[in-house]
Amino acid sequence: MALPERMKFGIFMAPFHWLGENPTLAIERDLETVEWLDYLGFDEAWIGEHHSAGWENIASPEIFIAAAAERTKHIRLGTGVTSLPYHHPMMVANRMVQLDHMTRGRVNLGVGPGALVSDAYMLGIDPTTQRQRMDESLGVIKRLLTETEPITHESDWFTLRDARLHLRPYTKPHFPISAAAAQSPSGMVLAGKHGLGVLSVSVVRGGAYARNMKDFWKIAEDTAEEYGNVMDRNEWRLVVHVHLAESKKEAMAQARERAGAYQREYFENTLGFQASFDGPQNQIIESMVENGAWCVGTPDDLVEQIHRLDESSGGFGGLMIQATEWGTREQVKHSYELIARYVMPQFQGSLVSLRNSQKQSADLKDELNVLKTRSLEQAAKDYEAQRVSD
Repeated sequence: MALPERMKFGIFMAPFHWLGENPTLAIERDLETVEWLDYLGFDEAWIGEHHSAGWENIASPEIFIAAAAERTKHIRLGTGVTSLPYHHPMMVANRMVQLDHMTRGRVNLGVGPGALVSDAYMLGIDPTTQRQRMDESLGVIKRLLTETEPITHESDWFTLRDARLHLRPYTKPHFPISAAAAQSPSGMVLAGKHGLGVLSVSVVRGGAYARNMKDFWKIAEDTAEEYGNVMDRNEWRLVVHVHLAESKKEAMAQARERAGAYQREYFENTLGFQASFDGPQNQIIESMVENGAWCVGTPDDLVEQIHRLDESSGGFGGLMIQATEWGTREQVKHSYELIARYVMPQFQGSLVSLRNSQKQSADLKDELNVLKTRSLEQAAKDYEAQRVSD
């Protein structure tokens, strides 16, 4: 329908790591994954912030981004997301501006209210205040990034007195900013109000708007119009669960046990999500693939999934793979490689000219072979003529 000429591909790295594994090595694997994606030509990697629940063990996406930036050349690195109610907005702005300079403009700021209630609980934050605080913080952050005069702002949870950025952004006017939109419309409202990109981190799972993404996007457009902004579908990223192999049977076999454990042990037993499937854990994968929540199969299956998402959303600009470890280390890396080799080119315009060139040669092959034969015959005649003259 309305896919861009060159769609962005990336990952959304919470990250998720199994309890019982070495957390130090888990973080190292995450850094290696970003290196691998940079080599494969992925556009972006978004890194999460979490402080509880055991599985998602990166507390500072900014620190991770600084390390990943030194190991990579091209991939953009974003916070996915910075939980704004947990931080003073001036500190958020200053840290991101520093990363903007250190990466020579390769950073994105993703913002959200904080996904885990257990994080807010430990920080003494009332969860009902988080979205309002995120809105207030973002407004101040945008002012700091775009205004040069001192800013004074009094809030019930932070204060600014004659504040201005010590260092201006490397990217002009500032690095891209996106809001997370999951199970409620608040993220879309925030994106429209402040003119942001959107990270839809829960395309199918839960929420009244999960299956009608056109209505979800309209919330952002209507809000943007109210505030004098214009939403850009090219800055709408959808996050999907994907594991690929050479055949669907092989992909399902690789992911079956760990995908089921991921859903049941973390989302249901740890976070308390409603069970997505009333049956054995090792059969969850069939249910999730059948209802379109996960794509487990071949590159062709993912291509079809992207077209379905295009149809249901009305068009979007980026596909972000939810980073998981559903297979072995090599199987996970190979899944990303299959995406880069066989899926990304179909949505980035890099195959059109090659296919046209091949078709042109195929259509002219008989005529060209006649010309080639004539050329070889002429070369032979010229050689004989040269020998006679000598």
